[in-house]
Amino acid sequence: MTRGIGGRTAWPAATALGVLSSLAFDPVGLPYAMVVSVAGLIWLAHGLRDARKRTVAVTGLLYGLSFMGPLIWWMNAVSHGAYIGLVIAESLFFVPIMLALRASSRLRWWPVWGAGVWVLGEWARGRFPFTGLPWGRLAHTSIDTPFSAYVRLVAMPGTSAVLFLVASLLVVLITSSTWRPRGVALAGIVAVAGLGSVLPTGIAGADGTRQVALVQGDVPGVFLTWPLGEIFKLHAAETERLADRIDAGEVPRPDMVLWPENSTDTDPSFDLPVRQRIMQLSGRIGAPILVGGILDGPTVTTAYNAGQVWTAAGPGERYVKLKPVPFGEYVPFRDEASVVVDRLARDIPRDMLAGDEPGALQIGDTLIGDTICYDIAYDSVIRRAVDGGAQMIVVQTSNAAFTGTSQPSQQWDISRLRAIETGRWVVVPSTNGITGVVDPSGRSVEQAPLHEPATVNAQVTLASGTTPALEIGVPLEYALVILGLGAWWLGTRRKDR
Repeated sequence: MTRGIGGRTAWPAATALGVLSSLAFDPVGLPYAMVVSVAGLIWLAHGLRDARKRTVAVTGLLYGLSFMGPLIWWMNAVSHGAYIGLVIAESLFFVPIMLALRASSRLRWWPVWGAGVWVLGEWARGRFPFTGLPWGRLAHTSIDTPFSAYVRLVAMPGTSAVLFLVASLLVVLITSSTWRPRGVALAGIVAVAGLGSVLPTGIAGADGTRQVALVQGDVPGVFLTWPLGEIFKLHAAETERLADRIDAGEVPRPDMVLWPENSTDTDPSFDLPVRQRIMQLSGRIGAPILVGGILDGPTVTTAYNAGQVWTAAGPGERYVKLKPVPFGEYVPFRDEASVVVDRLARDIPRDMLAGDEPGALQIGDTLIGDTICYDIAYDSVIRRAVDGGAQMIVVQTSNAAFTGTSQPSQQWDISRLRAIETGRWVVVPSTNGITGVVDPSGRSVEQAPLHEPATVNAQVTLASGTTPALEIGVPLEYALVILGLGAWWLGTRRKDR
């Protein structure tokens, strides 16, 4: 397919390809950029079939650094140390990924083996270290392309595999020396894209409608500078304005009111004025309120990031975030880490504990699937909520720390793909944006203006059914992971022989 190449060619090429991959995501959002860059990486893997392991490893590392560096630049809003550490940790995964891709290139039907390798890499990145970071997946770049509908059919891992196959066919199309393989590759690309464009999306079994109100209270200034309780006051005030508009007949009375993550930074169970205010607002509107808050943990040094249903009678069911963010919501190796970054102890005084129950919450006469911020990127969190009976998905989020960065829009695109995957409406209440509503086809139905108090009122259709992705997503992912491990082993064995 290609002549052998060395580090002088592979290393600058890998660096350029990594940057190109990052351009597929917001703020640039260049369509198909990552598919093209993965095709380039496949070409490098073939050219490095006889190269030393060190050359291949450095190629993978350079791709990872130049991809993850621009992609998660927004992590600098947390701290420069957190950004550098996360970029390095994520980039290291591309060392074994590149070695495995090189191994798979020696096998017959290498595009299929390579698709397993790529999914294996994404599987590992989404689980390690700690809870992993399933960000920047190949499937995430399918939004607003003919390939997005595959998410409903084969879930996120399967869609990554489909796009990897397209990238592989692109390599064959460009590098083959005869017309027959070129014709087959072109026909394959057209067929996969054509099928994607006609695959169905939409609601998975319509089961009535609900009127929802998403409250965006905004934040009072720069992250970590506002006084305790100020965010709650803003969300209570915006909810009071919503009640005034309801009484005036300007907007319909909602079946539920949804507040974002961290809309109260004290525990309403113990803060009596906050508790009474929430109950009074719920009673005036005549609907339950889902409140995102920091709840006290079992000790003074622990807490929960949770969404809890409140009515005029008091608190109801709650969901505790399943995937708290290391070094953002809790500090692993706190004593040692605080020596290196002294602000950790100040900015994160309590470790948030992970929940163990899915986010299927009863709010009024509706079962919602509650998720909190980065939860939306984890396949297992969404699947468990839907398995628990969730009829719609709620993403409570607070992007105040990332104001002015690409993080909110990257997360919004993942939410849109989740709507397609689950066949459910996805509603996102955020403290200061992006607050909005997504239909089951992944279309952004409505968004609130950024960085100001606002309320989004929308009627959503509940879902009672399932999608193929929810049925086969898990076994398909494990099959692809096993395929990737097999490719690495068989390809390496062939080289040894």
